[in-house]
Amino acid sequence: MIRPYILAETNWKHLKNETIELAVLPWGATEAHNYHLPYGTDIFEGESIAAESARIAWDKGAKVMVLPSIPFGVNTGQSDIYLDINLNPSTQFSILSDVIEVLNRQGIYKLMVLNSHGGNDLKSIIRELGLKYPKMFLCITNWFKSLDKSIYFEASGDHADEMETSLILYLKPELVLPKAEWGDGKEKKNKIKGFSEDWAWTERPWSQISEDTGVGNPKASTREKGEKFFNAVCEKMSRLMIDISNADTNNLYE
Repeated sequence: MIRPYILAETNWKHLKNETIELAVLPWGATEAHNYHLPYGTDIFEGESIAAESARIAWDKGAKVMVLPSIPFGVNTGQSDIYLDINLNPSTQFSILSDVIEVLNRQGIYKLMVLNSHGGNDLKSIIRELGLKYPKMFLCITNWFKSLDKSIYFEASGDHADEMETSLILYLKPELVLPKAEWGDGKEKKNKIKGFSEDWAWTERPWSQISEDTGVGNPKASTREKGEKFFNAVCEKMSRLMIDISNADTNNLYE
């Protein structure tokens, strides 16, 4: 069945007389996720959350359109991890600039980048492009930060952890290796204290901080946890899509 809010599936017959208020661009990455999850984990998560959130928003009258996702992200800290595909920030700028130019020319003045990868730090790019395209309302969402994960999951982590493993067990169970193959996701911490206190930052060289490329123990993951979390994220994301679609972006503050 054609989903009219998914650009890759819909058609000119539908779109030639349609007016879209908000474009949504999922942006993922292609990288190792512990031993057991697929390289496309961030892509599958971002596309699925974008699609379901847009469905909820569309059914409530919001004119939302999900663009085809960007499958590569910034993976500069994983240059030696086999087939982790890196997209430099300067390349991201060029891609986003071209997409925004099309939307701006065609009168779709609202764009949400639905980010699905922690390495995609897009704020500075959005700042610069917002100055270049003043009619555009540009925003970034990080779905993985939208809820308190401790309500849904036992173990903390940020890569192929209990949260991501539970999501993929729900979304793509056929791509998850048997539990006996899962690594424990143990992270080695920087010896310099400031870098573990969240006020100083340096890039993590991935092959030095994790034996299995995971960060966070996935052992307590279940499909049921993934389904519950997915639905909660999509409900919250859909509300934001509706709010942005309906908003007068020249009158947002009170």
